[in-house]
Amino acid sequence: MNTYSQPKKLAAEAFGTFILVFFGCGTAMVTGGSVVPTALAFGLSIVVAAYTIGKISGAHLNPAVSFAMYFDGRMSLNEAIGYSIAQVVGGFCATLCHVILVLCGFMGTLEFDGDDVDKVHAEIGETVFGANGFGTMNFFGALITEIILTTIFVLVILAVTQSDDEGTSKHAGLFIGAALVFVHLIGIGMTGTSVNPARSLAPAIFSAGATDGDSLKELWVFIVGPMAGAFLAAMINSLLIKDKD
Repeated sequence: MNTYSQPKKLAAEAFGTFILVFFGCGTAMVTGGSVVPTALAFGLSIVVAAYTIGKISGAHLNPAVSFAMYFDGRMSLNEAIGYSIAQVVGGFCATLCHVILVLCGFMGTLEFDGDDVDKVHAEIGETVFGANGFGTMNFFGALITEIILTTIFVLVILAVTQSDDEGTSKHAGLFIGAALVFVHLIGIGMTGTSVNPARSLAPAIFSAGATDGDSLKELWVFIVGPMAGAFLAAMINSLLIKDKD
């Protein structure tokens, strides 16, 4: 039985989401959004958080997961809202750290002047902090993409965390991390892969200058899509996977 207090659970969710956004979006920043390293960074962040703070809060790290748990009858609406707020706070703290690191010279470009090469520090307004975007698609394509990716990802979480198989439940963090890598492998080239409003919110705000405001205009898709996917995942789990007995 989980005996941790609600404040500790919320603190754990904020800390876990900090890990996810700091390392996931940070890797995207360092590698220019390279698919495999970024996908692995997000997936491994989930694994690290699951085996660090999972026993405290369940390591949702994502409003879509928390609301899927609410839709599935595993937590109250107030708990889902509280978890979501904590997750957004954790995501903001991680992106603020990225902002500070950019100001310290974390990001930069090489400028060539004849035989001389100078490292030029990036400005805040020139930096995309791992923000999601429509890519070459319109809003409908991006929305469908996020709904599908979130549905698959959250369905895996619901399935493995309710499993009666000891091996499955014991290694749930590994399966969930692998699922997040899986959806990122296709999703990065399409929308940057959100499947998580808490992961998308702060990067979109701080990337507004570098994207001419597009990151803010498109942000709603990365909130609505994951939440719709969470609802679909809970419905599929209830109708198809959950043992009614």
